[in-house]
Amino acid sequence: MLSIELIRKDPEFVRNALESRGEAGPINALLEIDARRRQAIAEGDELRSRRNQVSRQLGQRRSGGQAPPPEIVAEMRQIGERIQSLEQDVQRLDTEIQSLMLGLPNLPRPDVPVGHSSEENVVLRQWGEPRTFPFTPQAHWDLGESLGIIDFQRGVKLAGSRFYVMSGQGARLERALINWMLDLHTGAHGYTEMMVPALVKQEIMEGSGNLPKFADNLYHDSDDDLWLIPTAEVPITNLHRDEILSAEDLPKYYVAQTPCFRREKTAAGRDTRGIKRVHQFNKVEMYKFVTPETSDEELEKLVSNAEAICRGLDLPYRLLQLCTGDMGFPSAKSYDIEIWAPGCQEWLEVSSCSNCTDFQARRARVRYRPASGARPEFVHTLNGSGLALPRVIISILENYQQADGTVVVPDALRPYTGFDLIKPGPAR
Repeated sequence: MLSIELIRKDPEFVRNALESRGEAGPINALLEIDARRRQAIAEGDELRSRRNQVSRQLGQRRSGGQAPPPEIVAEMRQIGERIQSLEQDVQRLDTEIQSLMLGLPNLPRPDVPVGHSSEENVVLRQWGEPRTFPFTPQAHWDLGESLGIIDFQRGVKLAGSRFYVMSGQGARLERALINWMLDLHTGAHGYTEMMVPALVKQEIMEGSGNLPKFADNLYHDSDDDLWLIPTAEVPITNLHRDEILSAEDLPKYYVAQTPCFRREKTAAGRDTRGIKRVHQFNKVEMYKFVTPETSDEELEKLVSNAEAICRGLDLPYRLLQLCTGDMGFPSAKSYDIEIWAPGCQEWLEVSSCSNCTDFQARRARVRYRPASGARPEFVHTLNGSGLALPRVIISILENYQQADGTVVVPDALRPYTGFDLIKPGPAR
């Protein structure tokens, strides 16, 4: 959530920043409602001061045996009724402001390139060269079926389109990836592993920035009013909700693996084949709570941690800085990591790493005290995939395939899989 103080102080700056993201925020409406709210608060404060002053005078009269004048009693009754009315006005205006503020995205950092779509993202660097094959490489949907490790038909039978079943060596490969990534992030990168709920309350979704804007993309249990998480970022954002941390507590690094649930609503026929864009998938998520002055540096470290996974798997990848129009709703600065998939013949996003500054912290009310006795300030939050599993599976299958249709297991995963080659299993 943005700061109303910033909007009040420099509305033109906020307007321009939102426009760079392709957003037209209701800044004028916010300022008008905020002005009425502040006017109501000021009037209420004046009336309370008047009431307190008169109450002291009446107390002195009573102690002297004098009855309060009827006109003063009537005035105090009117003041009390007006204060009550003003308090109701302030509460209503607070709700209006909150509703409008929840719909505003974060403001881009100054060094974010301005653009309107993914075509204007900037490729910063590339690691590794796309592999060449002495044969025509297969796409993962053909490899998965021929190896018997991805079952699309049974996924559709169980849950409908955009679901699939992993089996045998495929299921073990995914489990190996999860365990290896968690071990690397906790052992080498300093993260604390967490296990968090996959169902959360509405205010938890609001705290991360998923509600109210993205309600149509989320799965909701209306009976219990619980929401299935689209990423572990949602519950981790709110781990320290309504808390004041000490400076010594920061930075905090968390990592978690969870199933992720998203109602993918893409154009008809787009990305429908294979496991690139599905409604349920596993993901390892990195998350940081840091002090404001370190958040840009911490973002670079976060990106490096995600890149380490790609390099550890020896998969060619490229790093992009997202332009203003392609960043996620809570992000102030984002990088994407894309891995090459030779069968699909495309770069697949496997990680998005973002600095959300104090945007989520304001919504979840996560603060820290810079020093003993100092006024609490909002922390900065960062998140990044480390990595998202379906597309890493795609890249492994397509990059490590051999002419006979088998797939070599990357060296880093062999201690976790227990095998070094994926080959067709028995008929099922």
